[in-house]
Amino acid sequence: MELKDKLRILADSAKYDASCSSSGSNRAFKSGIGSTAIAGICHSFASDGRCISLLKILLTNSCIFDCKYCPNRRSNDIERAMLTATELCNITINFYRRNYIEGLFLSSGIIKNPDYTMERMIEAISMLRNKYHFNGYIHAKAIPGASEELLKKLGLLVDRMSANIELPTDEGLKLLAPNKDSHKVTQIMRYVKKEHSKNFAPAGQSTQMIIGATKESDYDVMLRSSSLYDNYKLKRVFYSAYIPVNKDNTLPTLIKPPLKRENRLYQADWLLRFYGFKVEDLLNNDKPNFNLLVDPKTEWALLHLEEFPKEINKCSYYELLKIPGIGTKSARRIIASRRQFKLDFSDLSRMGVVMKRAKYFITCSDRYMINPQFINRNFIETNLILDEHLKQESNNRYNQLELFHE
Repeated sequence: MELKDKLRILADSAKYDASCSSSGSNRAFKSGIGSTAIAGICHSFASDGRCISLLKILLTNSCIFDCKYCPNRRSNDIERAMLTATELCNITINFYRRNYIEGLFLSSGIIKNPDYTMERMIEAISMLRNKYHFNGYIHAKAIPGASEELLKKLGLLVDRMSANIELPTDEGLKLLAPNKDSHKVTQIMRYVKKEHSKNFAPAGQSTQMIIGATKESDYDVMLRSSSLYDNYKLKRVFYSAYIPVNKDNTLPTLIKPPLKRENRLYQADWLLRFYGFKVEDLLNNDKPNFNLLVDPKTEWALLHLEEFPKEINKCSYYELLKIPGIGTKSARRIIASRRQFKLDFSDLSRMGVVMKRAKYFITCSDRYMINPQFINRNFIETNLILDEHLKQESNNRYNQLELFHE
C-alpha cells in the first residue's frame, strides 16, 4: 500500500479521538528540531470546531476488539493499514519541516495484545526521538492492559500520556465495549500519577468520555470527571459527543451528535477546575442534566438570585467568579484595579467583562445598570436566551458569507 493511502486511512481513523491537548510541556532544549515551548504549538480547527495542533494519527486501525461505537471495530468492513516506525517518522518530520504541524498525537488499534501494540508504538516514538532528534511535543495513547515496564518506557519518551475511560459508567462500558475493563484504564492513570515528573510525561495525563452513546445523565458524567480529577490529577477530561458511525441495536439513533450538550459539559468542567464550583452546586438527582438554553454558571446564578447583586467594588475574588460574564482574567483585573480607584460599568467592559450577562447580577457603587424591578428569573432568562439566539443567527449568517466568498 502507498504511504499516502496509509496516511489517508489512519489519519481519518483517528479523527474521533478528542483527547489531544497540546499545551503544558516545556521540554529541555537539545540539539535537533522541534520545540514544546509554551505558545509554540500552532492551532487549527476541524470542521466540527475541535482544536487541532498535531499530526493526529493511528499506528494501525486494525483491532482485536469489537467496541460497538468504534469505526475501527473488528467486525467493520473497512480499509485497514499499519505504519512502520520508519514511515511514521518520515511523515512526522516531513510535515514538521513544511510547518504543517508542531507535534504528534499517536494512538492505535490493539493488534495481537496490549503489550505487542505498545512495543510497536514505543519503537516508533523512540526512533523519532533518538534517530531523528525530534524534540517537539508528543502525546501518546497508552494501551490498557500493557505492562508497567512498557508504560515507563513510553512515559520517558512522550510529553503527555492518556488512557480513555470511554464511557461514564462501568455499566455503559460493559454494554458497548465488553472487551474493555475500566480498572485497566485507572491502573494506567494511577501509574502515571505516581511517576509523573519533568522526565516522565511532563505534561501530565488526560482522558476522554463519549457523551450520548449510553443513558447516563450529565450528573453521572460530572461525578465521574470530578472523581478522576481528584484521584488521578488529570490535566483534562475531554468530552466527545457521540457520532453515529455504526449500526447496532444497542446504540442510540441520533440525527446529529449532541454538540450543545458537549459544550455544556466543557463549560461545567471549567467551573469545577478554575471557579471553585462543586458538582453538587450545578446538578443533583432532581436536576440531573444541564439547561441547553443557558450556560451552567448562569443557570446556577438564576437559581440563587438571593445571593445577588454582587457589589463589584467590595466582593472577593471568589465571589466575582460566581458572577456570569466574569472570568478568571477579568476577576483578577477587577481586584487589581479597584485598589487604585472605584470601578464603574464602563471600566468593566474594558476589562473584558461580558456585560450582556453580568449586568443583571452586579452593582457598581450600589448602582444598578438596569432597573432592579426587572431582576427576576423569567426576565433575565428570556433576555439571555434571546441574546444567545441572535448571536447564533449572526454566526450562521457570517458562515454563509464565508462560504459564498470561498
